[in-house]
Amino acid sequence: MVRRRVTAVFNDAERGERPVLRRDDALFPPDSVAWRVNGDVVTMMIGGVAGLLLQMLHPAVLAGVWDHSDFRADMHGRLRRTAKFIAITTYDHAEAGREAIARVRRIHNKLGGTLPDGTAYRVSDPRLLAWVHVTEVSSFLDAWMRYAEPRMSLADQDAYFAEMARIAEALGADPIPHTRGEADALIQSFRSELRSDARTKEVASLVLRQTVGQPAVDLAARIIMQAGLDLLPPWARTMHRQPTPLPKPLVRAGAATTAGFIRWAFEGSPNRRVWPAETTTFPDASD
Repeated sequence: MVRRRVTAVFNDAERGERPVLRRDDALFPPDSVAWRVNGDVVTMMIGGVAGLLLQMLHPAVLAGVWDHSDFRADMHGRLRRTAKFIAITTYDHAEAGREAIARVRRIHNKLGGTLPDGTAYRVSDPRLLAWVHVTEVSSFLDAWMRYAEPRMSLADQDAYFAEMARIAEALGADPIPHTRGEADALIQSFRSELRSDARTKEVASLVLRQTVGQPAVDLAARIIMQAGLDLLPPWARTMHRQPTPLPKPLVRAGAATTAGFIRWAFEGSPNRRVWPAETTTFPDASD
């Protein structure tokens, strides 16, 4: 029951979507760090929220969301599509992963616009894609380390960035970090370009208020969204100025409990993999 409900959150049954199965001929091999990190549903959700909150602090990235997505009516759909892209490019047949990347590039190449100050932007701008990539990947890894593998070695962290760089390169991002140090430095290099205004607050509020209409799932979602906000670096939390209704210890304890429960619920998945640190499973890549 739990597995079905969680899987439904990530797959639009009305559109014929099905979970992505783990394939040995994926873009990343089964023993990759990407398989380990990208396979835990709760940490990926927490990291996904944090990454999106970081991304929208860049005016041009925010404009892309504002101008070219139906975020007010379908923020859940946007988050689900991101999860599906990660699942396909990490676990599905390599050809399916390459097709997903090509599809995203075709969409990006069509989109652009003008910022409120009159500056033109293109969604396919390599530097904007670099910001989206580094914030997303850093957030996925930070969430994994906080709630699954806190003693993860720096070598494995660097390996994760090096592996995920393949996706960024295929999408046209530049520059691309290949180590934790390079990722941290790249984020810092963007700080002077970041802004927070009324549009930022509106989109962030929609992200943090996401529900799917299932009380038990929505309760977990509330914890996960707050955990994503809590995962942000202090300077980013300050820029967002979003209220934190739940105390930090409660958010972290709740997120850890939710992560453990979901891992337990997917113990019987045919895609179950056992790693040195944790048993990890991704509902988009399970039954």
